[in-house]
Amino acid sequence: MTPHAQSAGRPRRGVLAIDEGTTGTRAGLVLDDGTVGQVFYRPVQVSHPDPLSVEQDPMEIWRATLEVCRQALAAADGTEVTAVALTTQRATAILWDRVTGLPLLPAVVWQDRRYAHDLLAYEAAWDPVLLARTGRPVGSRSPFLWAARQIAERPEVAAAHREGRLLFGTVDSWLIWQLTRGATHATTASNAGSTGGYLLREHAWDTEWITHLGFPADLLPDLCADDAELGWTDADTLGVSVPLAASMGDQHAALLALGGLEAGLGMCVYGTGAFVDVATGTDPAAPRPDIAGVLAQPGWRQGERTLFSLEAYASTVGSALRWLCDDLGLFETPQQIGELAATAEHLPDGPRFFPALAGVRVPVWRPAATGALSGLSLATGRADIARAVLEGLAHTVCDLVDGVAETMGAPFKRLRVGGGVAGSDPLLRIQADLLGMPLERVADSATASLRGSAYLAGLGAGLWSSLEEVVEAQPAGRLFEPAADARVRGERRAEWREVAAAHLGNRPSAAAH
Repeated sequence: MTPHAQSAGRPRRGVLAIDEGTTGTRAGLVLDDGTVGQVFYRPVQVSHPDPLSVEQDPMEIWRATLEVCRQALAAADGTEVTAVALTTQRATAILWDRVTGLPLLPAVVWQDRRYAHDLLAYEAAWDPVLLARTGRPVGSRSPFLWAARQIAERPEVAAAHREGRLLFGTVDSWLIWQLTRGATHATTASNAGSTGGYLLREHAWDTEWITHLGFPADLLPDLCADDAELGWTDADTLGVSVPLAASMGDQHAALLALGGLEAGLGMCVYGTGAFVDVATGTDPAAPRPDIAGVLAQPGWRQGERTLFSLEAYASTVGSALRWLCDDLGLFETPQQIGELAATAEHLPDGPRFFPALAGVRVPVWRPAATGALSGLSLATGRADIARAVLEGLAHTVCDLVDGVAETMGAPFKRLRVGGGVAGSDPLLRIQADLLGMPLERVADSATASLRGSAYLAGLGAGLWSSLEEVVEAQPAGRLFEPAADARVRGERRAEWREVAAAHLGNRPSAAAH
């Protein structure tokens, strides 16, 4: 089947899709054939007040969202906008005033580790409980602990709560509230699952854990399915009043768009971080306490049905490239890194880049781990360093894929890749060699997370009859086949494990997560 053809004389139909990522916001119309029209982008600042803290300005997020949405609507060119779909970074949390509509504090970003040490005290008692109930351990960050501390320590936040003015939510909740002009305070399954307080099987908040952290349960947003109608957009705000018909976490939306519609079908998105996800079916897969950093979560929830998934992520991939270029000035652009890397060979005794710039989750749990560039000599050139950078990122993704496959108990049936960094041919050649399996970069890899939530919203709006219809109608991508044999692959993975051990120490066993 193919997506519904345009009837003679009838205007094209589409979904206004928003993708609010960590470093920028995009919007564009996803048309009734499943393709994306012109995409508009605005960067969003990320600040690092100290080595453990990562923050953003919620108003900048909102202004950027509004700007790109208005640009996309202005470029609609007669297309009938049937709905709005929202994709967001997930566990970034915001506290705001329902009366003024203004944030009370900077948003605390999902990479933030300021309470990692405090959370260690909960691990022994709560990790087994949370792994079984929520699919993830205590971890290194908690939006609920952050909010509880702000209420306890900041008089203006405490006053807002006392007076019934305080609202809490992740970025999706903040944008839903803004787009509906305060009519809806809600979140969806794929976003709630990343907060660490979502009961997988019950589709409910884990209020026992959340309140144990000191968070007031009355502040929790309403829990909805990912394809729920979340209200109507405010015409005076956005310029159009249509249903806000889907809201998904970014990696979940990408998994959908990249075809992860049944168990064993997976994806890797190379963005700010690297995320490896695989669908596991309608029953959640149980995380294994002996495998670090692999989380069970809702892939997405349609009505009363949830397709579950496993996920592992590394915090710094695209952000590592940006750091090397913008902050250190070692390279002009990420593209230059790829071009230089393509001219260099792997050197057994050459440089190694360990990209743990915001801690490590896989293969061991080290929230305070730092990155390293080692193995340098007077013979080392810029191309050698560029090659080491891409190899370090690719090995990190291998660790994620290995951990997810071991937890699933089966190899991936297919691995599609997307995200901005996946546009690097040299990176994907290295990646295919180290994984020993073909990778398919989808034809429009950079918009996977933008399209996923739009496909879900468009299904409800009647643009397609099924997700399979629109996903499988998209053009085939480029395939990267491994060129290295099993011996070479094994040698290079063994070299990497030695590099990791040197920086992380001996690998713990059951205590790792």
